[in-house]
Amino acid sequence: MPIPSVSHSHRRRLISVAVASCLSASAMSAMAQATDEVQQLNEVSVLGTAEDEVKQSLGSSVITSEDIDKRPPANDISELVRTQPGVNLTGNSSSGQYGNNRQIDLRGMGPENTLILIDGKPVLSREGVRMGRSGERDTRGDSNWVPAESIERIEVIRGPAAARYGSGAAGGVVNIITKKPGDKFTGSVTAYADFPQHGEEQDTRRLGFNLSGPVAKDLSFRVYGNVAKTSADEPGLNAAASGVDLTDSTVPPAGREGVRNRDINGLLRWDLTPEQVLEFEAGFSRQGNIYAGERPISASGNDMIAELANAGAETNSTIRRTASVTHRGRWGKNSSRTLLQYEGTDRRYAPTGLAGSGEGTINSTDKVKSELENTFFQSELNTPLALAGKNQVVTWGVEARHQSLDDPFAVTQSASSGGGVPGLGNDRDGSSSATSWALYLEDNIEMTNTLILTPGVRFDHHDDFGNNWSPSLNASWYLSDTISLKGGIARAFKAPNLYQSNPNYLYYTMGNGCPSNYPNQGGGCYIQGNDNLKAETSVNKEIGIAFNGATGLDASLTYFHNDYKNKIHADMFDQGSPASSGNSRIFRWSNAAKAVVQGFEGNLNVPLLGQHGDKLKLINNFTYMIENKNKTTDQPLSIIPKYTINSTLDWQIDPQWSAQLTATFYGKQEPRSLTQGGANATGDALNERGSYHLFGLATQYKLNKNLRANVGVKNLFDKRLFRESVSSGAGAATYNEPGRAYYLSLTASF
Repeated sequence: MPIPSVSHSHRRRLISVAVASCLSASAMSAMAQATDEVQQLNEVSVLGTAEDEVKQSLGSSVITSEDIDKRPPANDISELVRTQPGVNLTGNSSSGQYGNNRQIDLRGMGPENTLILIDGKPVLSREGVRMGRSGERDTRGDSNWVPAESIERIEVIRGPAAARYGSGAAGGVVNIITKKPGDKFTGSVTAYADFPQHGEEQDTRRLGFNLSGPVAKDLSFRVYGNVAKTSADEPGLNAAASGVDLTDSTVPPAGREGVRNRDINGLLRWDLTPEQVLEFEAGFSRQGNIYAGERPISASGNDMIAELANAGAETNSTIRRTASVTHRGRWGKNSSRTLLQYEGTDRRYAPTGLAGSGEGTINSTDKVKSELENTFFQSELNTPLALAGKNQVVTWGVEARHQSLDDPFAVTQSASSGGGVPGLGNDRDGSSSATSWALYLEDNIEMTNTLILTPGVRFDHHDDFGNNWSPSLNASWYLSDTISLKGGIARAFKAPNLYQSNPNYLYYTMGNGCPSNYPNQGGGCYIQGNDNLKAETSVNKEIGIAFNGATGLDASLTYFHNDYKNKIHADMFDQGSPASSGNSRIFRWSNAAKAVVQGFEGNLNVPLLGQHGDKLKLINNFTYMIENKNKTTDQPLSIIPKYTINSTLDWQIDPQWSAQLTATFYGKQEPRSLTQGGANATGDALNERGSYHLFGLATQYKLNKNLRANVGVKNLFDKRLFRESVSSGAGAATYNEPGRAYYLSLTASF
């Protein structure tokens, strides 16, 4: 029970110490040693770091390993992350292209503004996937490189709290924390299978293992591996909904592609001293798709698309290799972390048409290759001190990144059609690179017993796009032991990617893609990479109130507002008068006018039985979008539900047996009102996707201390949605929601 005489300030200190000790414990080789660390922290720590503080903001939530055990994803963790407040799965724009390749979208800022981290290290493999004119990529994103059973927790950080992480975090951050070695030899094997009720929908089979323990004194290891196959939806799945029959030369809009996964990762940990830890880590992953007929533009497909879809061919594969070294240390009252990571990504893909009616459609089975390399360095020092009578923890940090890309196919589009692009030949270099570095300073200050301020500033320098300042201020004001006000404001940014900024990269369209206000003159329209782009920026704000009751009753309500500026896009109708050469018009990737994203999110957790609801509790969160649009064109940034409500009734039947009833309610989704060419959309292109809801049922049983079973039903009432068009020709109906499926998961451990 809580002790009434304990001040909120002291309780706050205990929370901060618990967070710090949890992070330290993952770096300790024995529980006794971890206990010594906690005692030492109690002596030297008053507050947590600024990073600890932002993880307690209203815009932060955590998915624990227990949550993953109770609700295992079929394969990709995005299935779990989407159940958090402020989170949806969308494409990179509102075009509807690659409609089923949906990725994590935080607060409507789009997947390109969601930064994925693994143990604090950025994951950038999707940057090696060619970006089309609409901003879409043919990729599943970067959320499927770590098997679910190898994850200790997932931290989802939204809004101003995420600005500290630099470029690409304007929407937020998803930090995947992996399981670390302990002082005992342990291991587990997990087998998962699901069984869709409708045989034309995809199923999954996966097998993974974890192994960890001591090797010698002060030396321990951890290794995990995974093999998985998620089949593709049948090519004819969306025939009835779209009105396009599957034939030898036509393919309906594609359902969900499948994927084959192979993952292996090893970590060796060396406790140099009780205060100094060194970790060496290396990993290898391969993902290959199972083709379902996906393409971004052509409505009817062609012979090759039909042949590849019917065969379930592999049309693209991605190999990711990583190597890193991390040092964590304590220097008296100070603590530090330094890491260096190399990430190499090779992507092999079937080339697609770049012009005319074949835009985006596969035209050859001979694979081409892109190579992306990322090197990342980060070092930070946390210093507890007292200034002007205020207890505080100062964080000093430095980062450096280098990124290089070589994609020869991306520059094979002819530069000489219809008059051509002046000064740009057909023999162009497909390589590009960028280097950036950053300095950041944060301070977590206990202003009073009830007020915590966390100011920060980050300076980034990009060798192509100059300097960027990212100031931030977060605050927590504790009105009582149960009620707190929290808010923040921060400036965030995203540098242009290596496709957008490469002037050798061309997209070309011969007709429908030319804008209505500058129609085709007979030579088509180009979009050219632009090395004079500005970085995208946003000013993210949030304010809210939280109630944390002593009985386990928790509630919060948060208002968020993001002012988005210089969004990079290629809507040609919004660029002003283009350059001309012969019969060709020449556009470029450009910075859009202002955009705005605002809405509410919150949670309500109600204990029903037991202490703090440990027998039965109702867990709820919601997101409500007020607006999400380009302020000049009035077009949505992405197609997302007007509201999302996630509810779970969690029942701990006895110590061995638990069950959950889950429900998700989605509001209506509105499409673009303008075509990509700028004309007014008509007919089916204006169709909304109405509100709908999904239910699920899961139960877990511990057969003994070494064997656990999990059985469940997804989409309990078989609510199915179909994709009606390849792009926005059917409005918002550009993705599938699969029907009822049953799953079984077995975990054996020692």
